[in-house]
Amino acid sequence: MSQVFKVAAVQAAPSFLNLQEGIKRAVKYIEQAAAEGCKLVVFSETWLPGYPNQIWLGPVAWSIQFVAPYFENSVEAGSEEDKTLAKAARDNNIQVSMGLSERAGGSLYIAQWHYGEDGEIIKRRRKLKPTHVERTVYGEGDGSDLAVIETSIGRVGQLSCWEHLQPLSKYAMYSQDEQIHCAAWPNLALYEGGAYALGHQVNNAASMLYAVEGSCYVIAACALVSKEQQDVLCEGDPLREQLCPVGGGYTKIYAPDGQSIGTEIAHTEEGLVTAEIDLGMIAVAKGAADPAGHYSRPDVTRLMLNSKPQRPVMAFDETAGIASDMDDIEAAEVIEAAE
Repeated sequence: MSQVFKVAAVQAAPSFLNLQEGIKRAVKYIEQAAAEGCKLVVFSETWLPGYPNQIWLGPVAWSIQFVAPYFENSVEAGSEEDKTLAKAARDNNIQVSMGLSERAGGSLYIAQWHYGEDGEIIKRRRKLKPTHVERTVYGEGDGSDLAVIETSIGRVGQLSCWEHLQPLSKYAMYSQDEQIHCAAWPNLALYEGGAYALGHQVNNAASMLYAVEGSCYVIAACALVSKEQQDVLCEGDPLREQLCPVGGGYTKIYAPDGQSIGTEIAHTEEGLVTAEIDLGMIAVAKGAADPAGHYSRPDVTRLMLNSKPQRPVMAFDETAGIASDMDDIEAAEVIEAAE
């Protein structure tokens, strides 16, 4: 495993409610990142088919017009769009962390799909708790979505947006020796001037702190709002345009000591933010403070993590009376308890 290599974050307005166009543009960014020698490229939260800013801009009776098109342009696992992204990763020998709206049955989820450089899925995860009005659109993930996976470039994890403000979720990730963190953020200009907590200062600080606490590299990809998307969402309403201004892309890459590293672009500019990272620096950072290791006090505070997938329906065998999707250990425990 190479200790020094380049990574990239995509800062771009989504092709809002146009999945096919978004897939084509995603492939181009994947190709560009690979051409620049990057081993990993990270996309922002729900970049496919775009973050649903409409839920913040008006009453439900108004925003309901977007429900059907947003659902239809969300992505299903195993779909042709999924296969296209996998092929792009494989053809360009690069890992991809894609932020998207996942469609599963009749529900949507804020998801991040991590493709390996061979095109195989490394991890599909869902945001554990959608934030505020996001809960009118999306369902929830579970403890299996707090995962750090060993890959050819290091131990990689993913979280979305304000999951970076959830101390226990972060600690669960730190405890898995995360080295590279894919942080997916939406545009950071919503309610600009009126809601400081939603702005780039606070949210970039959350990414920076994650890097320091976790002693890892954080690739914080952030989308932006284009004039085209603003026109669709705001319909010429001056108040809505003020609440949803053009721009809002504040993409950053942070080192384990909290430094912002690599290239920088303006918050209204589309393109890649790239940086060279050195995994050897993680040992230096952890030598000072490893919150889930030598800098912890498990005799005082500990985290309980349930990493089992939670599903709304469990299929039971009529004779054994156990769930058919339990593993052998769980099944044995249930039978023993019954006896």
